[in-house]
Amino acid sequence: MRTPYIEIDLNKIAHNASRIKEMWGEVGIEVMGIDKVNLGEAHIAQTLVDAGISLLGDSRIEDIIRMKKAGVDATFCLIRTPFLSDVKRVVRYVDISLNTEFVVIKALNKEAIKQKKKHQVILMVEMGDRREGILPEHLHDNVEKILRLPNIELIGIGANFACFGGIKPNQEKMNHLSLLADMIEQQFSIKLSIISGGNSANFIWLQENGRPGRVNNVRLGESIFLGVETLYRHKIEGLYQDAFKIVAEVIEAKRKPSLPNGEMALNAFGEIPHFEDRGIIPRVILGLGREDVAIDGLTPQIDVDILGGSSDHMILDAKQSGLKVGDTVTFSPNYSALLSAMTSPFIHKKFKSQVLELL
Repeated sequence: MRTPYIEIDLNKIAHNASRIKEMWGEVGIEVMGIDKVNLGEAHIAQTLVDAGISLLGDSRIEDIIRMKKAGVDATFCLIRTPFLSDVKRVVRYVDISLNTEFVVIKALNKEAIKQKKKHQVILMVEMGDRREGILPEHLHDNVEKILRLPNIELIGIGANFACFGGIKPNQEKMNHLSLLADMIEQQFSIKLSIISGGNSANFIWLQENGRPGRVNNVRLGESIFLGVETLYRHKIEGLYQDAFKIVAEVIEAKRKPSLPNGEMALNAFGEIPHFEDRGIIPRVILGLGREDVAIDGLTPQIDVDILGGSSDHMILDAKQSGLKVGDTVTFSPNYSALLSAMTSPFIHKKFKSQVLELL
């Protein structure tokens, strides 16, 4: 296998997805599998569907198109507010979209009329994290205008937590979102089918015996793929944390001084690097750099230290590992490293488990 590559264990992903669906299902909450980290990789998306998660979300419409063309049979949700310039593709390829701007929803309606389709929308409400969302006090006016659009179907409301402001989803927030759902239904005599209460950051709320109220949906990605919640990156009991591994090859192995020699200035990334004097060390270079992956998000699986990296190289203190040219080093990625690796054209993909060939 050519290096660098990412090893993907579909069996472990399937286990995590199935277990998570069961955990949330016990309190009446459906899981939307968020597959954006995988660049629309159809084998992974199909694994989620086979595990019982039939509602998939992605922030890039290109990923959704890729999955649909590969034959993945799911309901697809665009989880980033649609671009006004891209409503034609959104209506054509997406079943549901998360929205915050009426001007965009109005454009979606106009395009849906042209395509003779109904487009479903979920309104995102600003609940304190200060990323996307309509302020609660503006919700009534937006709903009133949306309900006048003939080819738009308002199916729910949702909220986001911990992605920008680091705000925790707690019982107070879930109660508020439930109250808003009740208010909309009572004021407009409609029924909302999806109340989406958050993401992988909601696990602690669930474990603390959170009461769902009206919340019946969560949008989960990192917890499925890495087996952790996202407030503190704690492991979730019963889940695998090693479904993905990144493997890089040693391209140089020499004993060298640990400190650079000469007058120091900015490096290639505009940083002033800091080095610890370790004396003469077994200094190894891997064929893996910042152009390939977010190297700060990698944890080596053997006893070596990552000293840093450039666009094309990662430098290690090999310590007592005995690494030589041609050997490989395996790393566990965090979410940022996984995202960069899966979206990099230079990281090859190796599927550890056999799956049926997609149509």
